[in-house]
Amino acid sequence: MASNTKYYDNLTVSNSPHLVTSLDTTKTMLFVVAALCPAAVMSIVYFGVPAVVLIAVCMAACAFFEWAYEKILNKPVTVRDGSALVTGLILALNLPANLTRLESIQYPIFMPILIAIIGSFVAIVIVKQLFGGMGRNFANPAIVGRITLFLSFTSFMSCWPTTNFQKIDAVTSATPLGYLADGSLAYAPSLKDMFLGNIGGAMGETCALAILIGAIFLIAKKIISPIIPVCFVATVFIFALVYYAVIGGGPDGQSALYMAAFHIFAGGVMFGAVFCATDYVTSPIMPLGKVLFGIGCGLVTMIIRLFCSYPEGVSFAILFMNIMTPLINNFAEDQFYGISKRKKAAAEKNA
Repeated sequence: MASNTKYYDNLTVSNSPHLVTSLDTTKTMLFVVAALCPAAVMSIVYFGVPAVVLIAVCMAACAFFEWAYEKILNKPVTVRDGSALVTGLILALNLPANLTRLESIQYPIFMPILIAIIGSFVAIVIVKQLFGGMGRNFANPAIVGRITLFLSFTSFMSCWPTTNFQKIDAVTSATPLGYLADGSLAYAPSLKDMFLGNIGGAMGETCALAILIGAIFLIAKKIISPIIPVCFVATVFIFALVYYAVIGGGPDGQSALYMAAFHIFAGGVMFGAVFCATDYVTSPIMPLGKVLFGIGCGLVTMIIRLFCSYPEGVSFAILFMNIMTPLINNFAEDQFYGISKRKKAAAEKNA
């Protein structure tokens, strides 16, 4: 027995799954950051220095709060895995760029930066760490951070800047969904501008092309499955197509097909579908669950957009479906393994 001791010393005992791969959490987070880079770069191109400030503040604040929380509670410091930086980057790209420009007599100059820091605190400490840290959060931290800021600082979070390429004098302008909520798309940007990002809105949500590049990269690297983004976007498209076909087109006579494309490029549908709804922890595991999750996100988004007073609904839709994920997982597992059928057959046999 003594002669075999050296072999036993080399054994590592751990819980399943026992999957050996070179892809760990840190590398995964680096791939996500790389996929977010096109959207981040375009936000800087369109919105300038304020975009750089927000990205730096949110990423630094998220990393600091994770480090500080774990240090204070004597927990292993996990900030090096990069997940906090990803949360900070996603949160920053969900904010209006002129958050750092809004100053008035009612607020001190540092207030806009403080708002971004508060959102980072909510995302990391409240949503992630208080529920056990990485892998145990009940919802996407960045999404909850954005919703918290929107509900707490509505005037700041609903004032959208124009881009550097829009030839108008106003500091802010309505988003495409804002024009739709006002009942007219006469002054709304074209689909081309919406695809390229030359519109008002949250920094990372405006350029659909940059988001598409990031999505292709993540899918090619097998970091995310295409099921959720495809089902999410397809549901939004089909829902809008049917709705506007029934009511006879858009507010200014646009075709149902145009309105369906409009709802995909407007707001946060593409960004949310690619970078938020696909979060490993808060989305279903099995393919059927992913399909149901994506469809649910699309349905809730369109219900909010078309039948509620709030013009956007992506963040609330993803949060709602995050909460539904455990139920979806249970249903998908039952269907995959035939548990429900076996229980029904056993009940009928016993009867």
